Amino acid sequence: MKSLVLASTSPRRKELLALLQVPFEVVDPKFHEWIHAEVPPEAQAWTFALGKAQSCAQPYDDGLVLGSDTLIAVGELILGKAADRAQADAMLRRLRGRDHRIYTAVALYDPARKLQDVAVETVQVWMKPFSDADLNAYLESGEWEGKAGAYSIQGRGGDFIERIEGDYTAAVGLPLRLTASLLKKHGLSVPVDVEHLYRTKPYPNWSAFHV
Repeated sequence: MKSLVLASTSPRRKELLALLQVPFEVVDPKFHEWIHAEVPPEAQAWTFALGKAQSCAQPYDDGLVLGSDTLIAVGELILGKAADRAQADAMLRRLRGRDHRIYTAVALYDPARKLQDVAVETVQVWMKPFSDADLNAYLESGEWEGKAGAYSIQGRGGDFIERIEGDYTAAVGLPLRLTASLLKKHGLSVPVDVEHLYRTKPYPNWSAFHV
């Protein structure tokens, strides 16, 4: 059986992938994301996820490399990670009181066969009209750092969310149903009952969203 490599240093993706109980190694991808306003967010997330996987492929000819990327779109604007507090403030003000979409792509790359398989999961999110005081307290917490759209649905940022439509784990950063399906398709055994995970929701804030 092939080994699995996670091309991500995201603690959230590592935690989610671990729920599938498939052994894996974590590698820091050598890939830089450049968001282009004229390219649809779904296509960019697709490209970034595959780019991350391929950037880690060379030493792992006997394995499968998993890459993932998450982007947020509000209207025509695509949001990645905030560079600083001021940018995080601007992002959250733009998201406040309206809906947006989260696009999370998952890419599985087989270096030996030069085979790639990429899919994108989309989640619709409605954000509450939270107060400036709540916004400032959240910014002060620093939780926005390293998060697409400058919030963390599985953390304090989940308090800002009214409801979602779609896969909660995709909103966090790694859709487990999709990931398990890709792994099985390419010959890896997934020893857990994935639907049981979706019933028991063993991840922070998952049970708060009844989807």
